[in-house]
Amino acid sequence: MQFRLVPDDTKIRFMRARFIAMAVSGLLMLGSLVALFAPGLNFGIDFQGGILMEVRTPGPADLGTMRRELNQLGLGEIGIQEFGQETDVLIRIGRQEGDEAAQLQAVTTVQNALGDLYGDEISYRRTEFVGPKVSEELLQAGVMAISLALVAVLVYIWFRFEWQYGVGAIVALLHDVLLTLGLFAVTGLEVNLTTVAAVLTIVGYSLNDTVVIFDRVRENLRRYRAMPIPDLLDTCLNETLARTLMTSLTTLLALFALYFFGGEVIRGFTSTKVWGVIIGPYSTVYIATPILLH
Repeated sequence: MQFRLVPDDTKIRFMRARFIAMAVSGLLMLGSLVALFAPGLNFGIDFQGGILMEVRTPGPADLGTMRRELNQLGLGEIGIQEFGQETDVLIRIGRQEGDEAAQLQAVTTVQNALGDLYGDEISYRRTEFVGPKVSEELLQAGVMAISLALVAVLVYIWFRFEWQYGVGAIVALLHDVLLTLGLFAVTGLEVNLTTVAAVLTIVGYSLNDTVVIFDRVRENLRRYRAMPIPDLLDTCLNETLARTLMTSLTTLLALFALYFFGGEVIRGFTSTKVWGVIIGPYSTVYIATPILLH
């Protein structure tokens, strides 16, 4: 017996809810814009500058004790996370006021505090400094990468279909990117190069789903010339519903495994991707597709 996630004869009237969905999306986008100013994005060391230290403790690291001791040093908020093995710890220190000597002093202060906790058995495997100029260049490169990706999508859709399709795809992608940035602002999730990569993969995932729907719309426009456009769009969405759900569910299964078992290092990336897999199909159905009606 063949398993079917969705029956072959589904007749969900997606377009009937388009105005409600677009209103909700508009409010969420407005809320995201507000959140970008207050509380704003939590930029990581990649974009803000600072110090990154990788240390190895003699036994399983007590992150709670380490966090409590280091946050009493007066160096600002210090991020601590397990990195790989349970003895490996990644320490992120915000950039200190002053020149390079101030950054070196901060490293020495942290090393002294860790020495009091673990003695000479602790080892310092890596120490990196990200200056303000480098972080500014990385931020500009990240914004440029996302902008060029959106422009490339517009050009691709425009040449493959028609300009109306390109407008729908771009509006949907802008919706996804803006809501993702709003998620970062509201949750305080650190924005670094890894999360920028996650945003770019969200763009690709959402585009893939949109192209599948648009291909079916173009085929059915030739097949059902007399069918009203809202009914035709509903037909296309129902015909591709099984594929959309199966792709999303299998992707989510892999992402949940990475989220729960991949460790803190990639948790920001995977949580962003989970969000993208959820809003990508939604924006295709209720943002990109309804624009074809106008």
